[in-house]
Amino acid sequence: MSDRIREKLNILADAAKYDVSCSSSGGTRKNDNKGVGDSHTSGICHTYTEDGRCVSLLKILLTNHCIYDCLFCVSRKSNDVKRAAFTVDEVVELTMNFYRRNYIEGLFLSSGIFKNADFTMERLLLVCKKLRLEQRYNGYIHLKTIPGASDELIKEAGLYADRMSINLEMPTEAGLKLLAPEKSHADVIKPLGFVQQNIVQFAADKKLIKHVPKFVPAGQSTQMVIGATPESDKDIMYTANAFYKNFALKRVYYSGYVPISNDSRMPILGTQPPLLRENRLYQTDWLMRFYGFKVQELLNDANPNLDVDIDPKLSWAIRNMQHFPVDINKADYRMILRIPGIGVMSAQKIVQARKFGKLRIDQLKKIGVSYNRAKHFITCADSPYQLRDYQGTQIKAFIMAESQSKYLKTDSNQMILF
Repeated sequence: MSDRIREKLNILADAAKYDVSCSSSGGTRKNDNKGVGDSHTSGICHTYTEDGRCVSLLKILLTNHCIYDCLFCVSRKSNDVKRAAFTVDEVVELTMNFYRRNYIEGLFLSSGIFKNADFTMERLLLVCKKLRLEQRYNGYIHLKTIPGASDELIKEAGLYADRMSINLEMPTEAGLKLLAPEKSHADVIKPLGFVQQNIVQFAADKKLIKHVPKFVPAGQSTQMVIGATPESDKDIMYTANAFYKNFALKRVYYSGYVPISNDSRMPILGTQPPLLRENRLYQTDWLMRFYGFKVQELLNDANPNLDVDIDPKLSWAIRNMQHFPVDINKADYRMILRIPGIGVMSAQKIVQARKFGKLRIDQLKKIGVSYNRAKHFITCADSPYQLRDYQGTQIKAFIMAESQSKYLKTDSNQMILF
C-alpha cells in the first residue's frame, strides 16, 4: 500500500466512524464457486467496540469533501480538516486486498457529497458494479444512499448492494433546520419510500418469475443523531416508530452526538456523548421490535423521557403495577415477555417447559430468568410471599439496592439490554 493510499485511508476511515448504521447482518448473497466472498446464511461476521459500534467492515467514505455545511458533521465544508478522496479503483483494490487477507468481512461505503448528489451516487454505484462484475466479489456491501440522487441510480445500486441506508440525521424537522438548513426530512423520505416500493415489487415478481435479481436483500436502515438538538426521548422514538411502520426498516440507529464544533447552537466541546441515553433508546427500540410494546406505552406526554436509573421495561412495569404479579404458570406469552428479567428466549422456554408441570424458582433460574429482578413481578409454584403489597417505588429501590450498582452507574459504559 502506497503512502498516499495509506494517508487517504486514515483520513476517510476516521471520518466514517461517526456513522453507526453499519450492522452487517441479513445478507443472503451466495457464492457461485467462481467468485470471492460469501454473505450467505447468517450474514457477515461482525464485532463491536465497547460502545456498541460495529467495526468488522471496511468502513470508509469515498470522500470527505462536501457541498453542505451541517453543523453536526465533521466533514462539513466549513470545517478545517484534511480532505481526501478515493478513486473508484482505489476503493475496489482496498476492499479486495483487505478481504483476501481476512482483515474485513465486507464493505460499508458512504461519502460526502461533492459537486452534486448524482455525481456522488454514480461513483458509489460504480464501486459496487466493479466489485460484483469485474472482481466477482460476493461478500457483503452496505451502501449509503445519497439524498437527492435520481431514482434510476438508486434502483441500479439496489441490485448490487446487500443493504442500503440513508441518514435521517435529526429526529425532527425543526432540529434538522436548526443545524442543517439546506436539508429536509423530505430528502430522506423520498428515497426510502422508493427503495421500499422496489423491494416489495421485486419480491412480488419473484413469485411469478423464476429468475429475478436480488434487490437490497438485507433491507434498509437509517440513523439519527441524538443530543445535538433538544428533542425529548418521546420525539426520537415516535419518529423511529413512524419510519419502522412506513418503510419497513430493518434498523434505526441512535448515535450520541460527539461535540466537534464551538457553535453556540451545539453542545460545547469536551462534553461527553450521551451514551447512556443512547443505550436507553436502543433498549426501547428493542422492546418495540421484539417484545410487543407500543411506543405510546413506553413514552408519552406523562413520561416524555426515559428513566436514567433503570431500563425502560422495568420502568414500564413499575408504572403499571396493576398488571402484576403474573402467574408464570398461567400467563400468556405476550405477558411473560413484559416481565422484567425475562427475555425472549427465556419466555419461549417457560411456555414450553410448563407443559410438563408447574415451574418452580430453581427451574426459572436454570431457564435463564434473572430471578432477582423478576421475583418482584411474578408468582410460581413455590413463591415465598405475595408481592402485590409493595409499591412500584419500593420495588425500584429493592432492585437498585440488589443490582450491585449496575443501575446506579451513569457513565459512558455501554449497558446490557435487559
